Amino acid sequence: MKELMLGNKAVARGLYEAGCKVISSYPGTPSTEITEEAAAYNEIYCEWAPNEKVALEVAHGATLGGVRAACAMKHVGLNVAADPLFTISYQGLNAGLVVCVADDPGMHSSQNEQDSRHYAIAAKLPMLEPSDSEESRVFVKKAFEMSEKFNTPVLLKMVTRVAHSQSIVDTEERVEPDRVPYVKDPAKVMMTLNSRNAHIRVEERTKALIEYAESTELNRVEMGEDTSVGIITDSTSYQYAREVLGDKVSILKLGMINPLPEKLIKDFAQKVDKVIVLEELDPIIENHCKQLGIKVAGKDTFPICGEFSQNLVRKCLGMKEPEHITIEENVPARPPVMCAGCPHRGIFYILKKKKCMVYGDIGCYTLGAVAPLNAMDLNVCMGASCSGLHGFNKAIGEEAESNSVGVIGDSTFIHSGMTGITDISYNMSNSTVIILDNSITGMTGHQQNPTTGKNLRGEPAGKVDLEALCRALGFNRVRVVDPYDLKAVEEAVTEELAAKEPSIIISRRPCVMIKGTVHKPPISVDESKCVGCKQCMSIGCPAIAVKDKKAHIDPTLCIGCKVCSQMCKFEAI
Repeated sequence: MKELMLGNKAVARGLYEAGCKVISSYPGTPSTEITEEAAAYNEIYCEWAPNEKVALEVAHGATLGGVRAACAMKHVGLNVAADPLFTISYQGLNAGLVVCVADDPGMHSSQNEQDSRHYAIAAKLPMLEPSDSEESRVFVKKAFEMSEKFNTPVLLKMVTRVAHSQSIVDTEERVEPDRVPYVKDPAKVMMTLNSRNAHIRVEERTKALIEYAESTELNRVEMGEDTSVGIITDSTSYQYAREVLGDKVSILKLGMINPLPEKLIKDFAQKVDKVIVLEELDPIIENHCKQLGIKVAGKDTFPICGEFSQNLVRKCLGMKEPEHITIEENVPARPPVMCAGCPHRGIFYILKKKKCMVYGDIGCYTLGAVAPLNAMDLNVCMGASCSGLHGFNKAIGEEAESNSVGVIGDSTFIHSGMTGITDISYNMSNSTVIILDNSITGMTGHQQNPTTGKNLRGEPAGKVDLEALCRALGFNRVRVVDPYDLKAVEEAVTEELAAKEPSIIISRRPCVMIKGTVHKPPISVDESKCVGCKQCMSIGCPAIAVKDKKAHIDPTLCIGCKVCSQMCKFEAI
């Protein structure tokens, strides 16, 4: 049957058709929908793991149990999973393992723009790159075949445009392989001689994979009438090449991006007068071609930063852009903003008021860094707020300890924050960490996590008690506040910063966007009392505006949190 599918949904369909039995992932845009869509199939056990490292280890364990398994993550999540990934490459499997990683060129929802192809090269693993939804489905199935044929995990690399665009998919029936019996093998213990022998096997496997890359249908030559220029490309760049240059151009489309073929590329280069490599981000294909002695144009023609587009390709190739309607330059910008009634807003308002140094983290609360709050100093990666704050305070001492905090979400805390606060309690810096518990994984679209008491399918599950956990990790000072109560928040922050020992503040209030949340009636402004001081505007709530020098609250957006009313000295709200 034919169906219009999102790229990520097509990956999930491929996992289903390939007979995958276990999927463990951590949500991260643009990869999240892979696991969410796979969970719709009852034949596949799906779970949210605490982080990507755990997810990969669970999936690998499932393959040792003899069933096909997968995990999914975004590119920065692969950093977290890198530790087991490199050793699993040596150790091997018992059934197929596919690791789905979604890169984010253009950084639409990410803190960096790394290119995951480097991981495939460094870990000596095969990597496939689909360019549309149908290839996403087919490549997953091919990845499982390769995984079992070559006894290796296979990386499936998506990018935002493929993951979040739709195209036609030809669905097929599920074929579930028989479970492979587990057999004890002492050689799988990765130590000393076993590891040395495993490395030799990996290098031999790479040679075999290069031979495979020469003839696999994953890589294909599309010779056109025009041989003056040949394009070597991959992923979504292939789509741009076809749209811009049409059917007459000659293209070598690489679907297997590691290891890259050698003879296939040389033969293609000999058939054209000039070779241009079209690839987003780093010059992986370009450098490979140059190592083969082929003269190519690449990053001297196309940028190394940012996401490509049809018009960018045209511009870089010196082609005229098609006529199109342009948006007026005076259209106002619409930056991202926390939702009306967001429980994080009160916390950041108080932190700004107290002029605290705020070490931020990764989540929707990162928006505390933008105007008008401007309350977050920096962020690095999942969990860095806790350990980074500890290092900052150790460097400066009491002066910093009394005026700095770390902020981290509940899901991020479980992901990577626990080890950071353990370092704080163990090595005794007077650091204050605020856990922003909004009862959901908000930034990636409301996924459950170990603190919510529900699993991926919304069923009852084990629930982490944050207060008990923090105390068990060595904190004597653990307190819970309602972020809608500004007075209580300010008291808590003031007292914990003054304390001469490590402390945890848990800001607990569910995300306002959680389905089924009951809100209070919207509040309004008494214009006779409003003096137009704009103090209520300082929290950046999208429900509040100023009209005719008076504050105005949009009743279609306001959820009655009353944070703004606590700020108004004139009792106008």
